[in-house]
Amino acid sequence: MKKYVIGLILVFSLSNVLAVLACSPFSFALLTDLHLSPTNPQAEEDLQNSVNEVNKNSEIEFVLVTGDITDAGDRLSLLNAKKCLDNLNKPYYIVPGNHELKWSESGATDFPKIFGDDKFSFSHKGYLFVGFTTGPVIKMGDGHVVPQDIKWIGNLLKHTEKKTPVFVVTHYPLQNGDVDNWYQITDVIRKYNVQAVLGGHYHRNVFLNYDGIPGIIHRSNLRGNNDVGGYSILSVSDSLRVYEKLIGKSKRIWITLPLENKHYPSPDSGLKPSFSVNQQYTNVQEIWRINTGTAIYTQPAANEKSAFFGDDNGFLQSISLKNGSSKWKFKTAGRIISSPALKNNKVVFGSTDGNIYCLNAENGKLLWKFQTKKAVLGSPLIENDTVFIGGSDGCFRAFSLKNGQLLWQYCGIGNYVETRPVSKGNKIFFGAWDSFFYALNKTDGSLVWKWNNGSERMHLSPAAVIPVISGNKVFITAPDRYWTALDTETGKILWRTNLHEVRETLGISIDGKTIFSRCMHDSVVALNAQANAPETLWKTNAGYGYDHNPSMLVEQDGTIVFGTKNGLLVGIDALNGAVLWKHKVGNSIINTVTFVTSHEFLITTTEGVVAKLKFSKK
Repeated sequence: MKKYVIGLILVFSLSNVLAVLACSPFSFALLTDLHLSPTNPQAEEDLQNSVNEVNKNSEIEFVLVTGDITDAGDRLSLLNAKKCLDNLNKPYYIVPGNHELKWSESGATDFPKIFGDDKFSFSHKGYLFVGFTTGPVIKMGDGHVVPQDIKWIGNLLKHTEKKTPVFVVTHYPLQNGDVDNWYQITDVIRKYNVQAVLGGHYHRNVFLNYDGIPGIIHRSNLRGNNDVGGYSILSVSDSLRVYEKLIGKSKRIWITLPLENKHYPSPDSGLKPSFSVNQQYTNVQEIWRINTGTAIYTQPAANEKSAFFGDDNGFLQSISLKNGSSKWKFKTAGRIISSPALKNNKVVFGSTDGNIYCLNAENGKLLWKFQTKKAVLGSPLIENDTVFIGGSDGCFRAFSLKNGQLLWQYCGIGNYVETRPVSKGNKIFFGAWDSFFYALNKTDGSLVWKWNNGSERMHLSPAAVIPVISGNKVFITAPDRYWTALDTETGKILWRTNLHEVRETLGISIDGKTIFSRCMHDSVVALNAQANAPETLWKTNAGYGYDHNPSMLVEQDGTIVFGTKNGLLVGIDALNGAVLWKHKVGNSIINTVTFVTSHEFLITTTEGVVAKLKFSKK
């Protein structure tokens, strides 16, 4: 009997291997983390060197390019990357990385236009290769695979024979701390014969485990501090052999994996996020929730009866404030990053299709639109009968709310605008991704002043935060981790501090006397807005961990509410910083919340959730 069992095991194991061996052997190259930039010609040189070597290697049959193609997601660098990659004499398949998605003048829509798509699937000698985007789009946070792509992956694999060996291709590693909803992907792909997940992001060779599924992270194409750059060569036969190939040198094997029919056990539930915090606080609850099935990057707007938000598929939607049921949808030709603004039964927003729209809030009918030369990511401010909004074409504009007439435009901005402006007196204030913070004359759009933090690095721009104003001070925070107060009249620094390690969040009390921000680790801090120096009123450990999601802190009737990058809502007492409640709605980015009463508010998330919640202080 013992010999019989052993024989069965050997036959079963052999059949697993033989099923994979039935596929013909082949080799392919993998290039990742190219980081092309107009200011760094060495990155392009490293890419061209890799392209030249790959072209000379007749054993390489195709190339995978796994994200961070550019450093700043700009169109010029994307076009330059395509020009270089098109020099390959064999097919290549490409996905974007966080640098194409987080920082992008087009709202990450240029990538699929230039390269044909932001995901791929193809078969080669019996193997299926599936590549997709791992985000995050525009918002700073963990990587994220949007609901519609999860559905695409599931449908694709559903129509694939279970025995077909599969390689999954991403930029981010599919694990906690890298992709917020990694488990939603691994739960789908573990049902199939996935040999490994291939990717980049770490700029070094690393072998990982994604809840039992092998993950192989590859070196960057950049030379860094070395003489030459390099890439990976992967050889598929009885095993997967992964080589590091430095330019001009012999390839070096660094890992070998057996290729066989994979049978993964059930997922480890202990690795998934915990929602136990919802049992600790009974003074906050969801009134209703809808799952749209599409990622949402916009803060909702609301009136007495309806809520409004834009989504990843380009729809501006109106839903019932009472129960979340759909009222109407308006389709644009691009994803919507711009948060809508409401006034006089009109809803105004921008789209990555380059248009600024004004709709009838009651029925969704188009009232007027204005076409710009590039995407519009900026959110509008409506003041009296004027709409103020920034775009990606270097212009900030003012329109008549009534008929869309262009009142003025200022076109001296060096990069795109993402934020919603604020105003005081005869000035309008906003930051842009050109490292500057601007003050314009509200009447004619002329430049009053602009301020820079001393660095020309666009990644440190005060561009994602929504500024707040108190008295003669306009306050900003930025990725340089400074909190800054500027004189509204002159743009001169009144005070500036990096004591609290803030990033891109701000809020202000209803009375304008206190300003709030979230630190990058756990703490919420309140400063005296009226003081001439950064005077701390309170600082609270709110226990949300590491967080850099640009969800602003919104105060209403003494309670501050904000969301984190991992789906946690927190209520804070505005007077003393005490934590009043917490509630976890998911594990992805929560956009800035919108109050609809003193104790009820709306949320939207990149998971596609829209919800209305209520709370009490006790």
